[in-house]
Amino acid sequence: MASLLTPRYNRLLYPHHTSKTIGKSLPETRANHASRAHGLGERRCSSPLQGEGRGTAGEGAPMEAASEFAQLQLRFVDQFQWRYELIRPLVLFEERPSTQQAITQRAHDTATHPETVRKFTRRFEQQGLLGLLPEAVEIVPKGTAPRVPPEVIEEIGRLKALYDGFQYQELVRIVFCKLGYRMTDKTAKKLWQQSPPAPQGALPLGDYHSHPDRYEARLEVIKLYSQGWNKLSISHFLHVSRPTVDRWIRRFEDEHFAGLVGRPRGPQAPRKVWFPVMVAIYHLQKAHPDAGEFRIWSLLANDDISVRTVGRVMALNRQVYDDIPLPHGAKGPKKPAQPHPYKAQSPHEFWFIDGRKMDFAFDGVKWWSVIILDGYSRTMLAGAIAPTEASWVTLMVLYTACLRYGAPQHLISDSGGAFTSNEVKAVLKRLAITPKPLVSTQGESYKNLLETHFNIQRRLYDYQFAHTTTPAELEQVHQTFMATYNTTAHQGLLKEGFAPPVPMQVLGEAKGRIYSPDELARKFSQALFPRTTNQYGCVTLHSYHFYVEAGLPKTQVLLWVYGEQLRAVLDHVVLAEYHCRYDWRDHKVKDLQDGVFYPTRFASPQGSLIPLNPQEALVLYRPKPMMRQVQLPFPAQQLWLFELVHTA
Repeated sequence: MASLLTPRYNRLLYPHHTSKTIGKSLPETRANHASRAHGLGERRCSSPLQGEGRGTAGEGAPMEAASEFAQLQLRFVDQFQWRYELIRPLVLFEERPSTQQAITQRAHDTATHPETVRKFTRRFEQQGLLGLLPEAVEIVPKGTAPRVPPEVIEEIGRLKALYDGFQYQELVRIVFCKLGYRMTDKTAKKLWQQSPPAPQGALPLGDYHSHPDRYEARLEVIKLYSQGWNKLSISHFLHVSRPTVDRWIRRFEDEHFAGLVGRPRGPQAPRKVWFPVMVAIYHLQKAHPDAGEFRIWSLLANDDISVRTVGRVMALNRQVYDDIPLPHGAKGPKKPAQPHPYKAQSPHEFWFIDGRKMDFAFDGVKWWSVIILDGYSRTMLAGAIAPTEASWVTLMVLYTACLRYGAPQHLISDSGGAFTSNEVKAVLKRLAITPKPLVSTQGESYKNLLETHFNIQRRLYDYQFAHTTTPAELEQVHQTFMATYNTTAHQGLLKEGFAPPVPMQVLGEAKGRIYSPDELARKFSQALFPRTTNQYGCVTLHSYHFYVEAGLPKTQVLLWVYGEQLRAVLDHVVLAEYHCRYDWRDHKVKDLQDGVFYPTRFASPQGSLIPLNPQEALVLYRPKPMMRQVQLPFPAQQLWLFELVHTA
């Protein structure tokens, strides 16, 4: 409204305001009034409405102000302009709230009733420009027009009912191809999420494989592709493979609609291999069983067929004719898998024992890993590391397994001396365990399950074994391997349907024939003697007092006697070794001497001041004292050896 007033008009009515104040307030007023007048309807009016309280000009009023206001009224096109111009000097240049004198002066200048000026001034201060509107005008906020056509929204809903795997860029492409409407992928995402869920729809002809005519099914693929569907969506929606979709689109691009017509399957070239040719190749195979496909092709002297075709005919002849000799060194047809001869039906039915020589050495000696495996649960029950595969190692591992889980019914091993010695057989007989030695030279090694389980050890822990520097470290890593194997999944148990396929969980709490520790020691009596060390780590056996390990005071150890060696063992670790002689008549150890001591994890952290060697190892022999003769209370008369007989 201020733009309709000329500078001359403002200067004539308000000479006391400076040009600086007017210039500063005018732009702000324009911006403020323009923002408030946005959206108001236009209503043409040549003069103010009746009833607004117009009065006559008072006496003494400046004629110039009245003349200017009268001239402006001729240019008004709306009543709203007249009301704003009526109060404009009061709301722009006078102090707020307007004084009664200013209102009276403005009413006098415009020939208007002072109450009318006061009313419009008050309404403007409370409501802004909206307060100047007539009471009969209803203010209706202008709503935002829909930016997306309803056809697009309907199409998005239809697509959502058909298939819910569309990509947003794909929806943009489909809508543009079908409706010619462009939108962004963000708009498509918003419309897709706002679209209500619709029941599953379907195309008129169903999926690809339900079409009665293959041509129509292939044409449906082309239609969807032309409408903007991508190949993956077509594949999932029509239940057809992606290569099939690619093939029909490619054939349509190359041959148009003719490429969608079905074609006969199979080779289109004339057949070159007939029964007489196959018979000729068969006779050549019988005459030259070691010849390959190229040599047979050259002997056939038929350029109409290729070398590869001859090879396929040869393979077919071997399946049809049994009298074709096998090539030299060729294996016959693979036999079907047979059940394992020692397939266990319950825990501790079959135990398997075997040893494996490690691929590294300590001081030039390669150590052995001896393990016992349960055939049902594939659990490694006990194991030990030793410098040799000897019978005492076998008995030590067997004793530990029987002490933990009881005795099994059968023990499967190879025919090595460590498993078939007289000492081992005697212990197995006392434990009522049936030995079943295998003959490796007759191809029976596969029957021992540990043959394949040692491959697990080789692949899983040989790297860690190779980094050990002492036998104690090797034994500790060996025990870690067995614990890791027993608590992780086993492929054989998985194939057999165990859940979870973990050896220790499959074994559970199952036990074999349980023996008490004392009874088990008697079963191993000819080779095993449990003893408890004193406070200095020494033990006594058959009147011999000797040193074992100072780091194990008051601890029970096992003394194994085998041949001319006595070994003190704890948890499969050899602590000390002595040379001895075992008297089988008295069942006692004699001539104990020459002790050898190994560094183990049980060694005392303090260590010894002077390490012992075999020459300095002291063995004390303390024979039992003889029983003293009881003193008789009276002297006994010694009898004669021969009675004296008096003769006449």
